[in-house]
Amino acid sequence: MAKGKTTVFFCQECGYESAKWMGQCPGCHAWNTFVEEKVEKITPAKRKAAGEAEVTTLARIETKEELRITTKIDELDRVLGGGIVKGSLVLVGGDPGIGKSTLLLQVCRNLSVQERKVLYISGEESLRQIKIRAERIGEFTESLSLLCETNLDVIHEVIKKERPEVVVIDSIQTMYSEAVSSAPGSVSQVREATATFMQIAKGMDITIFIVGHVTKEGVVAGPRVLEHMVDTVLYFEGERHASYRILRGVKNRFGSTNEMGVFEMREDGLHEVENPSEYMLSGRPEDASGSVVACSMEGTRPILIEVQALVCHSNFGIPRRTAAGTDFNRVNLLMAVLEKRVGLKMSDCDAYINIAGGIRMNEPAIDLGIVLALVSSYKEIAIDDKTICFGEVGLSGEVRAVSMARQRVAEAKKLGFNRCILPKVSLQDMKQIDGIKLEGVENVQDAIRFIST
Repeated sequence: MAKGKTTVFFCQECGYESAKWMGQCPGCHAWNTFVEEKVEKITPAKRKAAGEAEVTTLARIETKEELRITTKIDELDRVLGGGIVKGSLVLVGGDPGIGKSTLLLQVCRNLSVQERKVLYISGEESLRQIKIRAERIGEFTESLSLLCETNLDVIHEVIKKERPEVVVIDSIQTMYSEAVSSAPGSVSQVREATATFMQIAKGMDITIFIVGHVTKEGVVAGPRVLEHMVDTVLYFEGERHASYRILRGVKNRFGSTNEMGVFEMREDGLHEVENPSEYMLSGRPEDASGSVVACSMEGTRPILIEVQALVCHSNFGIPRRTAAGTDFNRVNLLMAVLEKRVGLKMSDCDAYINIAGGIRMNEPAIDLGIVLALVSSYKEIAIDDKTICFGEVGLSGEVRAVSMARQRVAEAKKLGFNRCILPKVSLQDMKQIDGIKLEGVENVQDAIRFIST
């Protein structure tokens, strides 16, 4: 085979390839993201004959139910779609220090206890550092093997020799191939490493977890093609200095992408939060204006959150609006609805919206909660602590139906709420539930009338 090196420019955001440098990427339209890398062009001496390629039909393909391995961590299994699928490639992204390595080490521990062969490959920490973290988590069995290596060729040979069931790569940005001349962490190296691990996972039927760092924009560092190549993409979110962590599924070929898992960071590792609603509502103020409980759905799980609002007259010509935990533009839209449809003059008021607990929710079902919190703060009306609300608010001030209304009401009843303000359309489709009073509303005026009485 004839080899020759050529210079190619790659976009660091999306992996777009160009023969020359450009200021703006044609693929993702980002500015100043092209980097120069040397790539080896390999010309095969003999091309594969077209007759060697085999085609088939759907009728000839045999399907079977995917074999899943439980991690004994219910929150993680829920996000994965019921457990680990054999032969899958899973990418776990998150900010530095958020707990990615801790979570995967706990997964390795639980799998090793089940006598499953696990290989943990670290390119960032030494064996001594891994052991210090492992001793904090708990006891490990001999089924777990450790390797500190960054060379892809060496790693490939070790995996072929050991034949583990599960492999953890920590992290993909440290891996490099000698066939690629660029530095580890570059676009070419990350893409080559991911392609190698994908071939290993599919060819040997081995589940591989890849740890990926994120950029300041919150996406996995490296080309976007990295997320396209893997089977599952999980994001670990949360404030680094807060105790809770949220695991979301962004992409999943073997399950839903709407599920979410909640964890709490403690001295001995990550612990599951079995009832996130109760966790998020802890410490709620009593008889305080501008506070209401709303219900949002994350996949099949209802989560109760506290929506807080603070409305006060502005001392400047331009009022200030701030939204933490929800969409800023959505808050401005709802305030415009209140001014137009209800007659509340908020154009000269500062408004601050916060989803308590630091969690981020963008589901339209919390619209009614934001509206009632704004009205409560503006009129200095304290909403009853045992009242919950949900519903989407339209531009005409109507309260529209949302999905899974019965599950939301059942979760509210379980946590002790005795009154629920919900869309009238959703009320017509569900039966009365004992122990909780259901108030159906058609528009925001009706909802405000309920909290004013």
